[in-house]
Amino acid sequence: MMNGIIICLTDRGSTSNVKTNTLSFLYCIMNSHPVEVVQPHVEVLLPSLLQCAGDNFYKVTSEALLALQVLIRVVRSADTTLPEHLSSARIAQEIYPAVLQRLKATDIDQEVKETAITTMATLLAHLGQYIQEVWPTCIPIFLDRLKNEITRLTAVKAMNLIASSTVVDLDMRGVIGEAIPVLSSFLRKNQRALKLATLSLIDTLVKRYGVLDSSLLENVINELSPLLSESDLHSAQQALQLMTSLAVHQPQTLEQATTVCMPSIKILVRSSLMQGAALNALLDFLRALVKTDIPVFSPNHLLTLFLEPEKSSSKIDSSTSHKQSYYSLAKCISVISVGSGTTALSVAKSFVADLGNSVKSNLSDAQIIIALLSIGEIGRHVDLSQVAELRGTILQLFSNSSEEVKTAAAYSLGSVAIGNLEAFLPALLREMEAQPKKQYLLLHALKEIISAQQHVNISVYTENIWATLFAHAECPEEGTRNVVAECLGRLTLANPLEFLPRLKNALLSPSNLLRTTVVTAVKFTIVDQPQAIDPILKNTIGDFLQSLADPDLNVRRVALVAFNSAAHNKPALIRDLLPQLLPQLYVETVVRKELIREVEMGPFKHSVDDGLDLRKAAFECMYTLLDSCLDRLEIRDFITHVENGLRDHYDIKMLTYLMVARLASLCPSQVVHRLDRLIEPLKSTITLKVKANSVKQEYEKQDELKRAALRAVMSLSSIPDADKHIPLMEFVAHIKNTPDLQVLYDSVQNDVSGIGTNNDVPMQVE
Repeated sequence: MMNGIIICLTDRGSTSNVKTNTLSFLYCIMNSHPVEVVQPHVEVLLPSLLQCAGDNFYKVTSEALLALQVLIRVVRSADTTLPEHLSSARIAQEIYPAVLQRLKATDIDQEVKETAITTMATLLAHLGQYIQEVWPTCIPIFLDRLKNEITRLTAVKAMNLIASSTVVDLDMRGVIGEAIPVLSSFLRKNQRALKLATLSLIDTLVKRYGVLDSSLLENVINELSPLLSESDLHSAQQALQLMTSLAVHQPQTLEQATTVCMPSIKILVRSSLMQGAALNALLDFLRALVKTDIPVFSPNHLLTLFLEPEKSSSKIDSSTSHKQSYYSLAKCISVISVGSGTTALSVAKSFVADLGNSVKSNLSDAQIIIALLSIGEIGRHVDLSQVAELRGTILQLFSNSSEEVKTAAAYSLGSVAIGNLEAFLPALLREMEAQPKKQYLLLHALKEIISAQQHVNISVYTENIWATLFAHAECPEEGTRNVVAECLGRLTLANPLEFLPRLKNALLSPSNLLRTTVVTAVKFTIVDQPQAIDPILKNTIGDFLQSLADPDLNVRRVALVAFNSAAHNKPALIRDLLPQLLPQLYVETVVRKELIREVEMGPFKHSVDDGLDLRKAAFECMYTLLDSCLDRLEIRDFITHVENGLRDHYDIKMLTYLMVARLASLCPSQVVHRLDRLIEPLKSTITLKVKANSVKQEYEKQDELKRAALRAVMSLSSIPDADKHIPLMEFVAHIKNTPDLQVLYDSVQNDVSGIGTNNDVPMQVE
């Protein structure tokens, strides 16, 4: 094959198309095969690639340079465990002149310029030690390209590649003095990709070369403040990572950040969007900042900075009114307190004292919530068992009138217990027995402890926890049972051999409530990541899903939810069971008259369908199966039950319209034979007139229903051979000739075309 590739690249009769396609093919081969496989062919391929890199046609040159990038990585990988080519030095010296020629040229195509920059950066990052004598000539060229508006983004990425090399220690200090001012100006540009690449490069330079000139970094820090905004959290995250590197390697440069960046950080931490990677970046920055021993960043100063609005206001501040902002702020307070080593205990005591006097001090709900969450976050890392009145103060707030305060108190109690299980967990379990009215909140506190199993060993207490949970598993309150089920599921996830058989045995209980809790608990053992429980669960999940045939309505509903969860997160668990489960699933899609009852509301009678939630869960499960287990479905039966849903309640219609569109895309040959039966209910919905005296919500509801039905019709009409179906074509023509429907149809068509082309591959099902 290599001989054929070389002939295609070097033969005079080869056209430009042949060369570009061959180079693209070679790129894919080298990129997708192990280094050991490709290395023996490097010296044979190199002359041909260098020849193509000098080709007059820009596309050939560009593809050749791309292939050279991969070849360089094959010669010497960034992974030091992989072997290096024996002739690395000679290969580097052969590649360098060919790439340098293209790098220096200014009168070439933009694509060639960019690939030449990246190829030279790859060469220096992987094989630079073999061409050290050319560094003074080559590196300044990158600086020139950095100053060029057309090539600056590529140059920034290339310099980052060189600076972050793990196999070559290439000294770039000579150009840093001139590069940093240029890079800081990029942070002002209205080009997001350039800003992100620049932040990454400066971060790499700070980490790689340690102390840089402080005067150079002043401009960089001044430009960071506008980036610390919720409008672009990824940019904010990158900026915070750079500030963390500065705090670690060059903390004195951050002194000006007190006035420049801290106001933006105060606003950012109170954003409802501040979570995940961006929040972690902020916490890492504060953690590094506390360790700098800079007076303006002392723990007390930082705590005052973050708590100032809460200390000065007796009302909920509008900027901190979102639940997520309280948790973010509490985590920041915890990181500052715990990071200092000595402040954490005194801060926790201060918060407890404030909460103890909350009535006298007239604390707002926001202040109470932040105090509770901060105590909890600190308690996860520091033993607070010696803080007087801690448990009593938190438990007292379980009776607060605000639901948010109660939730925060439960979180705080559970989090504090993580710091010292021996002191808090047994007392929490006793409290659950003594305070039945506070069961729900105490269970939430217990859930926090169970959720932290990866970080704290609760094995000594699991039997007591299990017994306590089972004692509350038959609680009449559904909300309480759901929390119990989640706790049982998380415990089972950590120790499946011990607890899964117990859940299975509980299915035999005569109590409907207990069976509901047990099946719900199984749902919480099915997560999208691989777990130790998976092989065990695969052998037993069939027993739990037999609850689809349970006489109790609620048990069947939660069994459907568990079935849906398995189909979505781990379809392998249920694929082999579908022949037994699908008939039971389809039974639940049928409207049952015995479950419909009339309720008198004054002079009016109102029909209540107790089976609606059950049918909704069944159709949701069907929709999931369509995505995850299509090859195991008997499509004819499936479509029959979808047809039933097209005439059902509003919510179920919306689901089935989506399913019709999916079916039309995935198995058109089956759907085309059922068009007659699918079109009629769609036609009824689309042509339905809303009563003149209907409320606004009814108009909006019907409009949304028509839009969904029109999307389904559009999908059906795009099936091959659908144009031969006369009723469908007549209905589409009717839609286009009716002014009101035409407007809706055009709107839906624009929405669909805006989403883009459908990438589903049709499946022919016989």
